[in-house]
Amino acid sequence: MSKISVVIIAKNEESNIRRCIESARWADEIIVYDSGSTDQTVQIASNLGAKVSSGAWLGFGPTKSHATGLASNDWILSLDADEVITESLKTEIVQKINSLNPEVGYLLPRLSFYLGRWIRYGGWYPDYQLRLFHRKHSSWSTELIHEKVKSKLTEKLSNNLNHYVFKDIEHQVNTNNRYSTLLAAEMIRQGRRPNLFHLITKPWVKFVECYFWKRGLMDGWPGFVVAVNAAYSVFLKWCKLKEMYDQRS
Repeated sequence: MSKISVVIIAKNEESNIRRCIESARWADEIIVYDSGSTDQTVQIASNLGAKVSSGAWLGFGPTKSHATGLASNDWILSLDADEVITESLKTEIVQKINSLNPEVGYLLPRLSFYLGRWIRYGGWYPDYQLRLFHRKHSSWSTELIHEKVKSKLTEKLSNNLNHYVFKDIEHQVNTNNRYSTLLAAEMIRQGRRPNLFHLITKPWVKFVECYFWKRGLMDGWPGFVVAVNAAYSVFLKWCKLKEMYDQRS
């Protein structure tokens, strides 16, 4: 019988961590890697029976890689603290676990909840995430943001991983600000240079893509907020790239 470890990264997630861990109670092991919480995250996780380890934040890819190494089992189901394994996804994984191919990374469709509704358009769904993998054959990339599991082969599972993505608009704006800094830093690391044409055009293109081409308008007012914030995040990324590049000159 194959065994599976659920690995969760967390920091100041007291509003989410209980829901996440309770959805994973069926797993053989739950690991929580905490990177400096100042709220009740660690206490809640420990009380729920998770194995909690604390350490530095290393960036998304390196942190998830380190947390994966703490698991006792080779099959890993990686979660963020604001994600929940649905009952149907649990059933699908349990039924298939003994027939899974170790060389395959399994993609989970992720459905996000924001501003009172499940967001199904604007590029937000199915938002496949490679989260179920065998660590001897797959590994996390080293990107500081938008990290990915590198796997030789991939297959898609059918049932949703639920994602409680932002508490409110302020949370989304703050996240956009933080992530755009990381994305700009990653672009600097890759040797990218500022581009005025991209700064002017890419935010508009992103809005049109999310709201019209990917039918974000079908999600009502939340879909418009999603599209505008996506464009704003792109604008911030290119502005910060210019700022960082000038500071190095």
